[in-house]
Order: sequence, then structure tokens, then C-alpha cells
Amino acid sequence: MCSRLIGPIVLILATACGGAPRAPAAPAPTADPVPGPTVVLPSGAVYTVEVARTPEEVTQGLMFRESLPAKSGMIFLFSDAAPHQFWMKNTMIPLDIVWLDGSGRVLFVSANTPPCRADPCPTYGPEVPAANVLEIAGGLAAKEKITVGSMVRLVGVK
Repeated sequence: MCSRLIGPIVLILATACGGAPRAPAAPAPTADPVPGPTVVLPSGAVYTVEVARTPEEVTQGLMFRESLPAKSGMIFLFSDAAPHQFWMKNTMIPLDIVWLDGSGRVLFVSANTPPCRADPCPTYGPEVPAANVLEIAGGLAAKEKITVGSMVRLVGVK
């Protein structure tokens, strides 16, 4: 009989003391970190990047895209540090193409690289070994202070 009385007594006491028991308050929302792989540019800006690793992904790149979301791009990861030439075939928008060494140091920048309108398409890039290449919308490299010798940090890029 005591066990039957405890429930109603607790409810009566809780009501008398300011209402029914409440669940603990949820923690205050915090800003979510930028999802997925990112690059931190010399300006401090953080860009979300798609990662191209396989030969198929590298070949496709940013072809057929009519625009890029703000603060986004694509990072190409190469298994070998070698000269990697790029072209703009089937690319719809101008891009800034940035070649990086294995530590993220900028080796070369092709700014506002124009889409290729007719074959044969020219190729772009330095004749020095690069480990990675970053593509962002044309004109942003200068805005984000990307210059030869500056550093780009890859975060969550695997």
C-alpha cells in the first residue's frame, strides 16, 4: 500500500512546490563547425571542398557546373608529387586553379582561368611537382590572399 501512495504524494508535493518536475534544460545551441572537408585560406576564410581522388573524379572535376556555392571548391589529391596540368574542357565558369605542395604551400596560381570554348583546349599549370590542386571560383584567389608561397591548410581532407 505504501508503494501506491508514493506516486500521488510526489505529484502533490511537486505541484505544491511550483509545478511538476521538468526535464533538465537542453544546452544552449552552439554553432556547428563547417561540415565535411575544408581548406583554410591565407585570408582565414574557410571553404568547404569536394575531394577528387580517383582518376574518374579528377577527370570530371568541376565540369558542367554553372556556378559554385559561396566559399566552396574542389581539392584534387594526387598520389604522386608531379607536374599536373589542368584544362577547362566542359567547364562552364572561370576558375582560380591553385597548385600546392605536400605541406600546402602555394606553388602556382592560374587566376580567372577561362572555360574552353573550342578544341583543342589549352592546359594550365606549372612544370614543378605538385601534390594537390585547389579549384575555386574565378577571382577569389586574390580576394582570399592566395599567392605563390602562401599556405593553404587542408582540414578533414583524406
